[in-house]
Amino acid sequence: MKLTTVFRPTRTSVTVLGAVAAVAAASLTVTAPANASAGHHAAKKKPTVVLVHGAFADSSSWNGVIERLRHDGYPVVAPADPLRGLASDADYLNSFLKSVKGPIVLAGHSYGGAVITQAAAGNPDVKALVYIAAFAPDKGESALELSNKYPGSTLGPTLNSVPFPLPGGATGTDLYIKADKFHDQFAADVPTPVTDLMAATQRPVASSALEEKATEAAWKTIPSWNLVTTQDRNIPAAAQRFMAERAHSRTTQVKASHAVSVSRPDAVTRVIEQAARTTVR
Repeated sequence: MKLTTVFRPTRTSVTVLGAVAAVAAASLTVTAPANASAGHHAAKKKPTVVLVHGAFADSSSWNGVIERLRHDGYPVVAPADPLRGLASDADYLNSFLKSVKGPIVLAGHSYGGAVITQAAAGNPDVKALVYIAAFAPDKGESALELSNKYPGSTLGPTLNSVPFPLPGGATGTDLYIKADKFHDQFAADVPTPVTDLMAATQRPVASSALEEKATEAAWKTIPSWNLVTTQDRNIPAAAQRFMAERAHSRTTQVKASHAVSVSRPDAVTRVIEQAARTTVR
């Protein structure tokens, strides 16, 4: 796998069961600041990496990434994202982060990117944000709005809507990807036996969570990294690039599906570790 690095100044689920897709070699394009990795880090404690999954997945979608990060000596945790509402999910994550000691690298996939964007605001322990095929909303923006900003998402027709009860007698709507559509829509570069398991164990997202507008934008004050997936059918690559450029993220592009943490754990790990190295001074 060939990496081409260009420097420029910037501002500040499933269980995979050990199967990772054999993917043809693809070229990555990385944009990184001149000071992205420097200094004498050997004696420094590594930051804790916190991984936040998105919709239609669970924390085990990070298994390949977790294995690699641990091999490289990083403490790592992947808490469950409730997927009930942006504000409540962010509050839940913010509470969890208080249990993590020392510097934190916070990574989010898909809708999980919106959650970390809100949860990290004002948290001095979060030193870097990493967006993996993820939403990075500004204040007043929703995931649904950003997904529809550019053409290319084919998610809508693949969804099943399932009602669920809310407190007080109201009814909410959970969204699932239809089992027979899951592979092509969500994880086209992952072997079918794996995506069959992913489809069966997917966690739904409340439709209201995708419509809820962000009230914080932590990428405005915390350095960010972004992995753009060019074969993504959930969040168009153009939308991902727009959010990455707006946030002045150090950006990597990879030819992969939305389920890049499953199909390309090496590429995901590489970006997270780039971010992690900047937190050690």
